[in-house]
Amino acid sequence: MADDAMRAASLFSGGKDSTYSLFCALQQGWEVRALVTVFPFPDSMMFHHPNIELTRLQSEAIGISHAAKTPRKTGTDAELDALKHLLSGLDIAAVVSGAVESEYQKQRIDVICEELGLRSFAPLWRKKPIPLLREMVASGFEVLVVAVSAEGLGKEWLGRQLDETAISELEQLQESKGVHPIFEGGEAETFVTYAPFFKKRVKIEKAERKWKGTSGTLEIKKASLA
Repeated sequence: MADDAMRAASLFSGGKDSTYSLFCALQQGWEVRALVTVFPFPDSMMFHHPNIELTRLQSEAIGISHAAKTPRKTGTDAELDALKHLLSGLDIAAVVSGAVESEYQKQRIDVICEELGLRSFAPLWRKKPIPLLREMVASGFEVLVVAVSAEGLGKEWLGRQLDETAISELEQLQESKGVHPIFEGGEAETFVTYAPFFKKRVKIEKAERKWKGTSGTLEIKKASLA
């Protein structure tokens, strides 16, 4: 029987950081009972938005139950209230999050955990971006870029898989354009189609690139499990 102190929920957006933090937690022996997703409004400063509805499909691919909630109104406070409500209904002792460098994000998650008497666990916190990306790729993660909003990241990045070539280019863009290679400044968003602990792969059957001004998204219209 698993140690009760190791019962956890993992904050899950379907992107690389939340998925890799879940992977790390499982590797370290945490019993992750639920993937928790807040469906935010597009202007959210706290949560990932592009293709967020596909977290349900990813949850099925992983084989861990999914708990999700849409805030009643816009704003960080409403989003955090929704998250707190979700977590309070789960039989857990800890919360796993994919925070890497965002004090804004991590502090708010830590406060909620403190209020609920839960441990906050952020396995990626303060890891160096380029080695972290290479770690993900070497671990077998298949990560697609699904939104870009930074100089140097054009339409050609939408739908691109993060591999060694892409990581090297991001390293160069960090030096030439100041792009944060792990996208902590909102430069881009990602979507994980497969990882070593997935039971099935997410197959994208139909997607549409949408571009406006200097930013764009890859809207996944149809996906299935293979």
